[in-house]
Amino acid sequence: MADIAKDLTAGTVGGAAQLIVGHPFDTIKVKLQSQPAPLPGQPPKFSGAIDAVRQTLAAEGPRGLYKGMGAPLATVAAFNAVLFTVRGQMEALLRSQPGAPLTVNQQIVAGAGAGVAVSFLACPTELIKCRLQAQSALASSGSTGVTVKYGGPMDVAKHVIRSEGGMRGLFKGMVPTMAREIPGNAAMFGVYEALKQYLAGGPDTSGLGRGSLILAGGVAGASFWASVYPTDVVKSVIQVDDYKNPRFSGSINAFRKILATEGVKGLYKGFGPAMARSVPANAACFLVYEVTRSSLG
Repeated sequence: MADIAKDLTAGTVGGAAQLIVGHPFDTIKVKLQSQPAPLPGQPPKFSGAIDAVRQTLAAEGPRGLYKGMGAPLATVAAFNAVLFTVRGQMEALLRSQPGAPLTVNQQIVAGAGAGVAVSFLACPTELIKCRLQAQSALASSGSTGVTVKYGGPMDVAKHVIRSEGGMRGLFKGMVPTMAREIPGNAAMFGVYEALKQYLAGGPDTSGLGRGSLILAGGVAGASFWASVYPTDVVKSVIQVDDYKNPRFSGSINAFRKILATEGVKGLYKGFGPAMARSVPANAACFLVYEVTRSSLG
């Protein structure tokens, strides 16, 4: 089997594992990010992550934690095919000779390159996901940002294409998406390789056990969010912003308004669930990817 096909297969299976493990955490993250700032003297809709979980379970049941999973699940094959295949091809270009291990710096470059490519799939997918995850919180708060109750991923896509500028509307938030994916993946793959080499005691990491891969993958996933989280907050608020009556004119404007009204804390809304998700979800993704990749020869 060609290397591209191996990366495609292993990346797809790893991505599915990541999605199943991490999506409930992601739902809570987006709900915390997208809730409007409360009026003076009034409490926010959610007091924190645990409160958001309780309210979601009470109002929607366990299925509410998996709302919006249809869009990323439907595209997980394409998303991870691009991420791991581009990374694999970047590795091939950067190697001094076939089969030679890459340095940490080379893995950072490979991760950044994969981040550029995957942004074009991540942006429309996340717009759909964020709209579905955030609509219940925004609607119940009286926000004008949700005037349509979406029935599912395809309903969101149809509405955006019909009412928000055609296909271009699906790429709303592309700038902060790239600002998240490029440095985030550079950090993630760099940390993953650095930790693997540390645990292996050298550049040859082929003998690492599953426990070491789980540890490296979990820490790598945490490094992604630790390096780019405020950018993700900006992306989320822009993607759920009302098309006809927008609160933000762009990424910089959103950043400034959040900072002015909510302080630095506003740029880290949902950070707890994001970090809680990133460790087990990415540990699962990297472990399943490595095991599947090695089993393919």
